[in-house]
Amino acid sequence: MLNERARILLKTLVERYIEDGEPVGSRSLAKFSGLDLSPASIRNIMADLEEMGYIASPHTSAGRVPTPRGYRLFVDTLLTVRPLADIEISHLEGQLQVDNTQRLVTSASHLLSDITRFASVVVAPRRRNPAFRHIEFLRLSENRILLIIVTPEGDVQNRILVTDRPYTASQLIEAANFINQNYAGLELDEIHRRLKAELQKLHGDISQLMTRALEAGTQAMGDSAGDYVISGERHLLDVADLSGNMDSLRRLFALFEQKTGFLQLLELSSHAQGVKIFIGGESGLVPLDECSVVTAPYEVDGQVVGTVGVIGPTRMAYERIIPIVDITAKLLSSALSNQK
Repeated sequence: MLNERARILLKTLVERYIEDGEPVGSRSLAKFSGLDLSPASIRNIMADLEEMGYIASPHTSAGRVPTPRGYRLFVDTLLTVRPLADIEISHLEGQLQVDNTQRLVTSASHLLSDITRFASVVVAPRRRNPAFRHIEFLRLSENRILLIIVTPEGDVQNRILVTDRPYTASQLIEAANFINQNYAGLELDEIHRRLKAELQKLHGDISQLMTRALEAGTQAMGDSAGDYVISGERHLLDVADLSGNMDSLRRLFALFEQKTGFLQLLELSSHAQGVKIFIGGESGLVPLDECSVVTAPYEVDGQVVGTVGVIGPTRMAYERIIPIVDITAKLLSSALSNQK
């Protein structure tokens, strides 16, 4: 546990370093901390903070900089979050008035990036009870069929089916009509319950095709749930703390493209109550060792369906980024719920 003077000095040091990007010396701390301490007393406290791992001394300066552990203590116990002004919230809300789920997700990601000037991510909503509105079959070749699935939200998913035998155009129309007439709008769980009995009414070859189609449809719905929209990676090129190491940036951009590891991190965030912050190595992902990720889950009807987040340097203005991410998640929840 830190005493009050040490907490104030650490808070001041982190705030000055975030503001200026330069190691903070005892003279600056004496000026901005508001404490009536001698330079020697400040140096002693700073030495204690360094020994406890909250700050570090760069080789090129007599000043100190926060470590990830120092940032963590600052964020958890010392940070004073600055609420967004009403006009800023109104601006955010106005930018999220879109009636299509995918466009809404894309707009939210672009908006977060534009406001924070960092990279941003929005995980597309998980379909709680996947359903489809309409399907079509398009014959590509003798044994290849394009399955076109339109969701109730108007999103389109395509899958190619490789069949054991050729199907005529009339057979494809017959199969699509049967599925659309009997299953359109139903949840996939309900479709699977009805599938076995109802397909017995049809010729075996058509039954096989429709079984394959519904299996592919289920996979398509599941795959789309793992999508995310990431925006503003270019902003990271302008961040002095990151742009000095292009190899590190390349690994970071590769992480965004690979999806799997990054999605696991965002999945952890979806279980959080409100805003969650990963600082440096806390993410467990090496490309993020010099970054912080600020995330918040968003909901539809009280059920978490996705995550929004901002990715930037550990030296970010947390007091501003945290409320931006929090409000964006809440506004996205509201906009999605109002679509129903």
